[in-house]
Amino acid sequence: MKILILALSGIGDALMFTPALKLLRESLPDAEIDALVMFKGAKDIYERSASLNKVIYFDFMKEGVIKSLMFINKIRNTYDASVNVYPSNRMEYNIINFIIGAGKRAGAKYLRKDIINLGPLNNIRVTELDSMHNVQTNIHLIEKLLDKTFLEEPPLDFPLSEDDLSFAGEYLDKINLNKNDLVIGFHPGSAVLKNHSHRRWESEKFGALGQILINKLNAKILLFGGPEELELKKVIKDMIDSPDSYIVETENLPRSAAIIKRCNLFVSNDSSLMHVASAMQRKVVSIIGPTNQNFIHPWKTDYKIVTLNLECSPCFFYSPRPLICSRTDVKYKCIKELSVEMVFNAVTGLLNN
Repeated sequence: MKILILALSGIGDALMFTPALKLLRESLPDAEIDALVMFKGAKDIYERSASLNKVIYFDFMKEGVIKSLMFINKIRNTYDASVNVYPSNRMEYNIINFIIGAGKRAGAKYLRKDIINLGPLNNIRVTELDSMHNVQTNIHLIEKLLDKTFLEEPPLDFPLSEDDLSFAGEYLDKINLNKNDLVIGFHPGSAVLKNHSHRRWESEKFGALGQILINKLNAKILLFGGPEELELKKVIKDMIDSPDSYIVETENLPRSAAIIKRCNLFVSNDSSLMHVASAMQRKVVSIIGPTNQNFIHPWKTDYKIVTLNLECSPCFFYSPRPLICSRTDVKYKCIKELSVEMVFNAVTGLLNN
């Protein structure tokens, strides 16, 4: 049996499919299971997975319609089954899954914008539940595909190589961190497509939090993020204004993950690195505004969610619609009025646990 996993929607989404992928491989040890991704970080994660035979990387957004159709035609009708990882509520993803031509095409039945995004092109479906974590929905997709029920829910799977760990060790030695230091990672960024930058806690508050953690807890602060977030990290480091804060720059996601593995705790917006920290079994403080925390809370690790629990929250669900705020008093109040004190208390509470 040949199965193709379509993990096109993002790095965090690809990572949250790995528990289902592990169960799929254990159920079909002799199957050929490949993955199709279009983000480099997702490729980095999946290439280290023992559950996959091959990872196919193709940037559909960059290559455009004609080249994308030519690429899909090369793999058309070569798979028995395909799976659109949850969430993938876009017309394009469903069309790609359909054109690939597998007889069994698994995908979620979304509560919003399902028909207009051609969700019925998938013929093996499980209904989205707002109370269910993304990992669990992905496991249900595999259960429906295999007509089988699983009794376990594995942790996220992001293996690191000896080279990754060696790089992290050399980096930590270079900045003179020792084994007794309290190391707290920050990820102040997030995705920016579809107005998702409004999920970010303000950089000024990250700066203020860093100052407090250094002054009160003698912490070392590591600032994480992709190359596109370098200026954001520099701004926050300048605000912290301490030699005990460091900007982390690496060549790839696994090397960043290996450094995250050294952190005692990780403070993050709703982002892919929040899930990477979960995969590294770090304590995580998640700053959540408009997103449904049932979907994306840190998986199988100690965590605290900092949120205002407003009556209008959550307002962001899985559909192509950009993130918007309907409030007339304070736009994006759910994130803008989260205080530094609230996040600091969550950090100290989790550290004490």
